Amino acid sequence: MVEQRFDRWSAGGAYERYMGRWSRAVAREFVVWTGERGPRWLDVGCGTGALSAAVVERCRPGLVVGVDRSAGFVAAARDGVRGPARFVVGDAMRLPVRDGAFDAAVSGLALNFVPGPDAALAGMARAVRPGGLVAGYVWDYAGGMGLLRHFWDAAAALSPDAVELDEGRRFAWCRPGPLRALWAGAGLVDVAVGEVEVTMVFAGFAELWEPFLAGQGPAPGYAAALPPADRRQLRDLFRAGLPVGPDGSIALSARAWAVRGRRP
Repeated sequence: MVEQRFDRWSAGGAYERYMGRWSRAVAREFVVWTGERGPRWLDVGCGTGALSAAVVERCRPGLVVGVDRSAGFVAAARDGVRGPARFVVGDAMRLPVRDGAFDAAVSGLALNFVPGPDAALAGMARAVRPGGLVAGYVWDYAGGMGLLRHFWDAAAALSPDAVELDEGRRFAWCRPGPLRALWAGAGLVDVAVGEVEVTMVFAGFAELWEPFLAGQGPAPGYAAALPPADRRQLRDLFRAGLPVGPDGSIALSARAWAVRGRRP
């Protein structure tokens, strides 16, 4: 699909500058929301390790295994996460783990980028013991992720073609109803959906804009691919739509939809 050409996930450092502060904050809140304290965790689509780090910090597990397709992200996770965590390169739809080996299988901000989220969820359910937790979260792209909402609104004002690339449009199933149905369809029980919200404050527009030039993820990939003149126009439209405080700071909130269930 044409929009997938911007879904670049390879450079851990660039991703951290773009989304790291958001992913770490929402991961901490999500782990609390799950209420889980089991000793063995599987992190599917682990990225640079934000969720694995939150599990290590808050749950004191005996083992966390992170799996991601990107060798660059796995390398960043290995460098950045301390404690009983190990990371492997692998496909979320064909998880390289034994049946029933974990107490909890979780996924943060990743399932919408998996070509077959139902297959990934089936693998997560297979990986946990009976009664084990299967949980995940995705951004509310359509209305609750302020950073991306402002970006894509500016991009659409510059070019109507950008509407088709908007993650709010592409990932319309990232809502409570479809997430609940996905979990129930995987045979999981005691399914619950909730929201996790975090707020970030940027010192100024330059701090917010610079990570969009590194090309990691759909929005930065789109910005980096524009001709310089169009990129400058996009930058100016983006800045004009943001809520800038008297001191030049920019406060943005982001909501993720979280869902959990248990293997029967």
